[in-house]
Parts: sequence; C-alpha cells; structure tokens
Amino acid sequence: MVTRNKKIGNGSIFFIYLFLLSILLITIQDTTAQPQPDFVYKFCLGDNYTTGSTFQANLNRLFPSSIQNRYYNATNGQSPDNVYGSLQCRGDIQQDECQSCVDFAIQDFNKTGRCPNSKQAIIWYEKCMLRYSNQNYFNIMQESPGVYLWNPNNVSNPEQFNLILGELMNDLAGKAGSSFSTNFASGNRSFDDFQRAYGLVECTPDISSGSCNRCLSGAISDIPNCCDGKQGGRVIRPSCNIRYELYTFFESTVIPPPPPPLPSPTPPSSTNAPVPNENRNNSSKLTISIVVPLVVAVLLALALGFFCFQRKRTQKNKYSYVDDETPVSTAESLHFNFSTISAATNNFSEANKLGEGGFGSVYKGTLPDGRQIAVKRLSKYSGQGDLEFKNEVTLVAKLQHRNLVQLIGFSLAGEEKLLIYEFMPNASLDQFLFDPVKCTQLDWERRYKIIAGVARGLVYLHEESRLKIIHRDLKASNILLDMDMNSKIADFGMARIFVHDQTQERTSKIVGTYGYMAPEYIMHGHFSVKSDVFSFGVLILEILCGQKNSSFHQSSIAQDLLSYVWRHWNNGSAIEILDPTLKDTCSRSEVMRCIHVALLCVQEDVADRPTMPTVIQMLYSYSATDPALPSAPAFFIGSTVNMEPQSNLVYSEEQGSSKNESVVSEVAMGSVNEVTITELDPR
Repeated sequence: MVTRNKKIGNGSIFFIYLFLLSILLITIQDTTAQPQPDFVYKFCLGDNYTTGSTFQANLNRLFPSSIQNRYYNATNGQSPDNVYGSLQCRGDIQQDECQSCVDFAIQDFNKTGRCPNSKQAIIWYEKCMLRYSNQNYFNIMQESPGVYLWNPNNVSNPEQFNLILGELMNDLAGKAGSSFSTNFASGNRSFDDFQRAYGLVECTPDISSGSCNRCLSGAISDIPNCCDGKQGGRVIRPSCNIRYELYTFFESTVIPPPPPPLPSPTPPSSTNAPVPNENRNNSSKLTISIVVPLVVAVLLALALGFFCFQRKRTQKNKYSYVDDETPVSTAESLHFNFSTISAATNNFSEANKLGEGGFGSVYKGTLPDGRQIAVKRLSKYSGQGDLEFKNEVTLVAKLQHRNLVQLIGFSLAGEEKLLIYEFMPNASLDQFLFDPVKCTQLDWERRYKIIAGVARGLVYLHEESRLKIIHRDLKASNILLDMDMNSKIADFGMARIFVHDQTQERTSKIVGTYGYMAPEYIMHGHFSVKSDVFSFGVLILEILCGQKNSSFHQSSIAQDLLSYVWRHWNNGSAIEILDPTLKDTCSRSEVMRCIHVALLCVQEDVADRPTMPTVIQMLYSYSATDPALPSAPAFFIGSTVNMEPQSNLVYSEEQGSSKNESVVSEVAMGSVNEVTITELDPR
C-alpha cells in the first residue's frame, strides 16, 4: 500500500511538472506571437467596380508594405479610375503594433473581401482603420455615415455616471482638438469609490483641429441617444471616433525603467590561501542561481498566463456590443418554463391579447423580474418539429441590432410553442401611419427617423450580421415602434439565409405581402437583397404619403402608389404626394431626397436599384454628388412587367394565412388585413 502511494505521488509530481512546462511553453508562445487585430465595423459604399478593371488594379497597388507613422494616405491612377486611400493607427499604440495591425488589415481586406467590389470602403479594427474611395476625401471632415456600438450592461447610477462621463469626454475632445499634431487623447476619471470611467477620442490627422473639435463634439452629443447609462459605448464616424469603458482598453504611457547601477569593483583579496569548503559553496551558489530563477520564471509565467486569460475573458464579457457581432446564444440559454410564461400572461387571458393571425396569437406579459414581453403563441398545428423550432429560434437570437426586435427566448411544452420578444409599447408603424388621428403624432422628424432606422436595420441584415439575411416581408405592419418611436424590424418567419458571397436565389414558393414584393420575385421567384430594397422603397413612399399602396387599387387617382408618385415626379410636383399633416412642418430638401431614394429603390431593373449601404449614404450625405435619376418604377403602365403574378401561387388574408409561418410577426399589434402570399409546405 505504501509503495503504491509513493508511485501515485511520483506520477502526480511528474504530471505537475509536465503541466507547468506546457504552461510555460504556451505562455512563451503567446507572448511572442503577434495578436490578431479584432475587426470592429465596416461601411461598404458607392458603386461597384468590375473584377479585373483598372480601378481594381489601382486599388491593389495603393497600400504600401509598411508605414513609418501612424497615418498614411496616397492616391493612385488617373481619372476616372483613380483611387484615394489611407491607413491610420490608434494614437496610443507603438509603431510595431501599428505595423502589425496595418499588415493584418491589408491582408484581411484582400483575403476576406469585406467590401467586395465596392468603390468606397471604411473598415475599422481595434487599433487601426483602412479606408479607400474613388472620390477625394482628404482634408474633408465627414460625420456620416456613422454607427453606434454599446455594451448591453447598465451602470448602477446612470445620472452620476453620465455627468462624470460627459466631463471626461468633453475634456478629452478639447485636448485632441487643440493638438493638431496628434488629434488624439485618452484619460480616465473616477465616478464612485470603486470604479473609473476610461475614455478615448481621436480624429483623422488630415483634418484641422477646429474640424476635429466639431466632429468629436457631435459624436459626444450622440452618447445619450445610443449609450445612455451603458457600461461602454462607441460612436464611429469617418473623420473621428470616441469610446468609453469601465476598464482600461488603451495603452498607457510606459516609462522605461532606469538602467541598473554599475557593479561595484570587487575588493582585492587579502590572502591567496584556499577558503574552507570553497568548492561546496560554489556548487551551492551555482545550484541556487539556476533553480531560483527557474522557479521564479515558472511562477511568473503561470501568473502572467492567468492574468492574460482573465483580462481577455473580462474584456470580452464587458464589451459584447449589441450593434455588431454578439456571442451566439444556445437554445438552452433561451429556454423559459411554460409555467413562467403562462403566469406572465395571466394564463393567456383575452385581456392580455395584443393581436391574432394565422400563426396564432400574441399576448402581453410581465416576467418576474419586471420586464414586459410580447409572447407569440404559435398554432399547435404548425407542423414544425421541436428541433427545427429550436434551430430557428437560435438563428433569430443571433440577430442583435438596435433596429431589430430583440428575441428574449422561447418555450416548448408538448404541442405548445411560444416565442418571447421585447414588448413594443407603441405597437406597429401601420397603426399610426394609416390612422387619421394617430398619424398626427408622426411628424416629419419622427418619420425621417423611422426611415433611417429601418435602413440601418436592413444594412445589418444584408451586410453586417454573421448571417446574410433576406427578410422577404418588409412592410409597415412589420415595423414596430418602441417608447421613443424608434423603428425595429420584426417578423423573420419568411426570412432566408444567404452565404455572404451569394447574390440571389430562386424559389417556386413565393412568400410575402402583395404590393411590397419585387417584380422579379413575383414573376420568376428570384429574390436577393434587392428584393428587400424594393420593399423598402414602397415603405418609404407609404411613410411619405400616409397611405397604403393597396389603397390606390382601382382608384381614380392611379392604379397604385408607385404610379401616383412617378407621375408627380415627372410633372415636377413630387412634393404634392406628401401627407397633408406634414406640408407646413417638413424639411423640403429631406422630403425630396427621400422621394428620390424611394423611386431608385422601386425601379424595375434589379441592377439599377441601390444597395442599402448606398441608400444610407444618399439619405445622409447631402454634400455628395446627386444620385442618378430614377427610371420608371415596376408595375407602372408601360412597364415590361405584367402585374399579374404566377398562377400557382396561393393567396390568403394575413388573419388566416398559412399555419406553417413561424418566428416573430405583428408583435404588440392587432390583426391586419393585407393580402399575403404564403408557403404551403412546413418550414
């Protein structure tokens, strides 16, 4: 027994040494390897260039293999194929880190094709930015397009925190704006006895200090809109960006340690006689000099490895942005007990019912923690299995954006299938837009904000999420409004996933709502991101007019809304289409720009319609070159598209639509009466 214990002990010691050695090797490997810069966000703008074109050749030769400073800009080629580009590193990092980030950005851009064939792109990484364009943007302060990113966790005392944060960020903006040589500042400030707020502001070095100050001030003023009371946030614009966190995320200035003192000269020995036990002492000293540093090195390696692991995990947990990529939720983490949801909705009482459709009913509820929810109770005869249902829920849970309705969870109990979403107190857009009384609450500022919000949501679905999503049923009743009338896209029951290099797909089963579907989809079953663009154009026109597209059918005014708007556009009286409640309070230039964009979106030819990133640019970039004039919309009299759809399609009212629809629909709203085309087979 004793011998066995000794063997076990020796084996344990061996494995401990083996473990320590492996940790040491891993730590050495980690400390010598260059960290890979993290991708943050991108804007892919402008027209597309042709593969193999002169423009692409000029772009491929634009960026150098190395840069000497933290900012580089250059131009290459002749008009009309000239390209302008710049590389910028964050102001707090060392040159070797800057070069590493730039190298990665160029390789990543070339290999992954983050903006394939786009003539304009802005790509942000944690420590550097890559940008190019077919238009000269040097020395020009640009505030759009922009994006908000924020940490989903809240601070405990938002009022005090916001006050301290505002002081910190304004102070940093003043420092960066007054220093033309760097246009960068970072710092921190205590907001309670235990925590500090850390902030960073930066402009592109090519703009003036005054322009930098204006850009940063505008970005800081956006913090309450995006990140009020949040533990972290960013506002990113082409010419400047700001960020704050509750932990140190930027490099601190490192003061090099003083050189070690010169060794004192050894005093001469008073005798040459041998010292007793000299050999043994020398051997002991040699042993100590080898063993002690080795032990210290192993302990330091363990401590360093543990510290790096903890810090990386902490920062990842604290910095999971909702507006970009977020950790993937598993089906188990989203599951709610049926009894909990039943109690939250008062056993699905009629008093809590918000609406009803072919999918089932929607109920308002309140969870034990006080959160208000909208619960979709799917039909018991949906034909969808439990595994497929879980997979679909997990898919939708991955889509996290401020302009998408947030999935909270689901519940499965026998034949009961429930979907739990955030509650939208202002219901859906159609309940305001097409109501003669409620429509007055939608002033021009709110309508313009709704249009922009839907556009940002579609950009995320098409370009920026882990999954390339085609919604296929974008309409006013699927746009929900939160307490502040911010728009959120809902109902992904008809959505389809594309791989990121896929451009279109064909189906023999047409789904969607008549009047919003693109002609190539109705006639041939072809759908793509441009199908959603078409639906978005129809939605813009409904928001501007305050009337449903279907309300024009067989009227004396026009056959449909698109024809009505097109006639006014050609007659130079486009402003006349505007909802009468807006004509005295709207911005005429914004209205005309929205009409222009909408007509570009509903063009018959798929190739002529803009992408959603281009739509965003047109909505915000007033100084940009005016976009091309639109051609006649689809379904306009004289168009090559026949208004009649395929004969093998099945129509139904939404209130009695296919029992096979799933995922969110009409959350927090009543029933609707739009004609919907739905699939017959189980999803």
